[in-house]
Amino acid sequence: MSLLASALAWLADPDSWSGSGGIPTRLLEHLAYSGLTLLLALAVAVPLGLWVGHTGRGSGVVVALAGALRALPTLGLLTLFTLLLGLGLMPPVVALVLLAVPPILSGAYAGIANVSPALKDAGTALGMTGGQVLARVELPTALPVILGGIRSAALQVVATVTVVAYINLGGLGRYLIDGLAVRDYSRMLGSVVLVALLALAVDAVLALVQRLATSPGLRLAP
Repeated sequence: MSLLASALAWLADPDSWSGSGGIPTRLLEHLAYSGLTLLLALAVAVPLGLWVGHTGRGSGVVVALAGALRALPTLGLLTLFTLLLGLGLMPPVVALVLLAVPPILSGAYAGIANVSPALKDAGTALGMTGGQVLARVELPTALPVILGGIRSAALQVVATVTVVAYINLGGLGRYLIDGLAVRDYSRMLGSVVLVALLALAVDAVLALVQRLATSPGLRLAP
């Protein structure tokens, strides 16, 4: 039996879908880790990106910071934070947040910074304050770019959350680590297939959200 056929047989096995170590449980764990990471990254990166894009202050620092964070190896960070903070959920979450922040920060900053000055001036001429211009003019116009950054971060996080199994946590990466330990390559390939399908599903959902949240006028603009 080929490796692919063995992986499909493992995926079709009812035992793989039951129990505390079954695919549904691991899938929920994977989504929980990913969701927590994205929420924390959004809380950090979106306000900072909006402020920098609106005021223009610190734009060089933001670009340099985003580039530097992208260059950091997630597995290396996970090992470092595990040594510093011990085992548990905190080390992988911190490492994954550092992975998710750059695309969200870049998207929020670039989206706001590239809003047409004429639109901002029109809002100011109508008597809007700086905060109102940001909330009512800049943010709706920049929303497609901001959501694009969030989509990019979500894909990276969903794919990389598998590393949390390296420190004995759950998620779909558990099948990779456990399969490698016993040389069960069909289970490992099945895990890769599951992560890829989950990433595609998450991206499809976020693409739909991006489309629904974008103003029809912006979708029709050349």
